[in-house]
Amino acid sequence: MQSHYHKTEFPVRHHDVVIIGGGSGGVATAASLLKRQADLDIAILDPKTTHDYQPGWTMVGGGVFSAESTRRRTETVIPDRCHWYRQAAERVDPGEQLVTLADGCRVGYQRLVVAPGLVLNWDAIEGLSGTLGQNGVTSNYRYDLAPYTWSLVQQMKQGKALFCQPPMPIKCAGAPQKAMYLSADHWRRAGVLDSMDISFHSAGGVLFGVEDYVPELQKYVAMYGIDVNYMEQLVAVDGAAKIARFVKTIGDHKETVERSFDMLHVVPPQVAPDFIARSGLANADGWLDLNAETLQHNRYPTIFGVGDAIGTTNAKTMAAARKQVPVVAENLLASLDGSPLRAAYLGYGSCPLTVERGRIVLAEFGYGGKLQPTFPQWLNDGTKATRMAWWLKAKQLPWIYWNGMLKGREWLARPAVRQD
Repeated sequence: MQSHYHKTEFPVRHHDVVIIGGGSGGVATAASLLKRQADLDIAILDPKTTHDYQPGWTMVGGGVFSAESTRRRTETVIPDRCHWYRQAAERVDPGEQLVTLADGCRVGYQRLVVAPGLVLNWDAIEGLSGTLGQNGVTSNYRYDLAPYTWSLVQQMKQGKALFCQPPMPIKCAGAPQKAMYLSADHWRRAGVLDSMDISFHSAGGVLFGVEDYVPELQKYVAMYGIDVNYMEQLVAVDGAAKIARFVKTIGDHKETVERSFDMLHVVPPQVAPDFIARSGLANADGWLDLNAETLQHNRYPTIFGVGDAIGTTNAKTMAAARKQVPVVAENLLASLDGSPLRAAYLGYGSCPLTVERGRIVLAEFGYGGKLQPTFPQWLNDGTKATRMAWWLKAKQLPWIYWNGMLKGREWLARPAVRQD
């Protein structure tokens, strides 16, 4: 692996493929491309020195994983043959096929893969940033806060615990509930559940976006005695006073509701990185404007996208990226050859809903909420809470991630073939 440091007066550096982002989608795409064509000149642009297995943070917050087990140094996961620029992308010029980096360096490409992930907008909630990690305010959406979640859960013997979900889209739409169910399960096992007042506050109007999974989730809501509040968006937190303020929508009417808490699990609103809109690559909502099947940009055929920043309607999960990567790898190479793009992404996303320690509802679905189970029903019924799904999430998926997906091994991820 090579690292490059450039001053602004250096000439443009050119590569066959430039990948913006060294996270799940970016590294996996690089590995999958090199598996198919080992002589490709690939550059990855990312300033982060650590690489996280983010699906593990729910388990950290539930006391199942250690935080350290979810993090490795970036240099250990980037494929050896890739050039790593330790800079963020500031702007893309799709006409010139150039990316300008934060230090002013410019990198040219034949094909560009945009995989920067999304941005957690903590500051969108008034008072939140100043109280995170203290006063009972936590979030499993941050590496350093997930252990605090588990600490709070263990300490609490009674009181009010609020769990919040912002407007869609967000990464892993089930994660706000996962934190709640694992917490409630610990309190149940500790014999203090009856002393806990647990509530769920969602800016949306349903418990989960795919109806097939709702009945099983409702069972756990009832079992844990959770008070569910729809159309409530968290807008402000007073950590010292332990007050959370919500805007509740009732028809055309909005009202402000204040709720006290002892523990508050927050999920911030989420947006695409602003360089996407600044570069003219965004759709009307600010996300990367892609063809939903080929994952090629709708206006710039030299650009493809993977992961949470793309504007397709699938769930934003690591499992979605795992299915997107082979599609991009095949279609990108086909485009370089001038061949038709034959690989299709059907919107697959997976959300393992950890409803209790030892059981998971393995939600797997694609565009339009169509179920896309990996396993036959006799082996695992995804609409039910099963021990097999827990075994998969807790024991197998981390290993598959580090040793499979990031190495270009596309187990159970073969692309669909486009229909003419």
